[in-house]
Amino acid sequence: MTFLTDYGIDGVALARAVEERGFSALFLTEHTHIPTSRRSPWPAGGELPKRYSHTFDPFVALAAMAAVTERIGLGTAVSLVAQHDPIVQAKAVASLDRIAGGRFELGVGPGWNVEEAANHGAADRRTARMLEHVDAMRAIWTNDEAEFHGEFVDFDPIWSWPKPVRVPPVLIAGAGPTVLDRVVSHGDGWIPLRVRVSELDVFGARIEELRRRAAAAGRGPLPVTIYGAAAKPEALESYAAAGVDRLLFELPDFGETEPGRDGRGTDATLRELDRLAALRGG
Repeated sequence: MTFLTDYGIDGVALARAVEERGFSALFLTEHTHIPTSRRSPWPAGGELPKRYSHTFDPFVALAAMAAVTERIGLGTAVSLVAQHDPIVQAKAVASLDRIAGGRFELGVGPGWNVEEAANHGAADRRTARMLEHVDAMRAIWTNDEAEFHGEFVDFDPIWSWPKPVRVPPVLIAGAGPTVLDRVVSHGDGWIPLRVRVSELDVFGARIEELRRRAAAAGRGPLPVTIYGAAAKPEALESYAAAGVDRLLFELPDFGETEPGRDGRGTDATLRELDRLAALRGG
């Protein structure tokens, strides 16, 4: 997964490189913008990196990536769906999934930047909005005449095509005490952020809880994907032992730190992809 920026590696070149090296998927982040008067603290601490305000629209970029690849999965990690009009986003997702031949996965989260959400009129009750938007989009994807009447989204029957090749799996982000409620009720998987190897004993217990709750709800297995996993051989073994299904390694922001010959960090990005491919035996 990566922050695809206007000063970093070209997205089409990146997608081709990821597929050539045998990885299973490529995910992009999303921020529509960053308010200059931002007061919300960055969860990682310190100054917010430049890449947050320079990201491509993930749906546009992923459509271009879909057109030049055949095998890799493509997804968002994560889309801030509460900041979108759900009718418009449902069409964007369905269009992208058609271009990708059913390879798209929609990772979703409520977002941490209150000021960003406020500019979209969605600062309050972001998690509730997110879940309702997911419900509304699923209604559009699965019904020829969709309608939805909720607290935040309300529309009478509509026609909206294309429909996706498959209903895109929705991966629910978060790690708080109630996140498993949302994964079981609305998710097709869980995508927690940066789980440290030292935390895997506790995290493994949460995976077991998720499996029990999913089975009790008649949901079947709900896979777990770690966003920003530690890229070390011993870490891979530990994640697997804890029950994690998939790891997303973060590609650093080489366009700014190691611009290289093309000024976009392409050489450094490809070297890092080679290192990660060797790590996973690809």
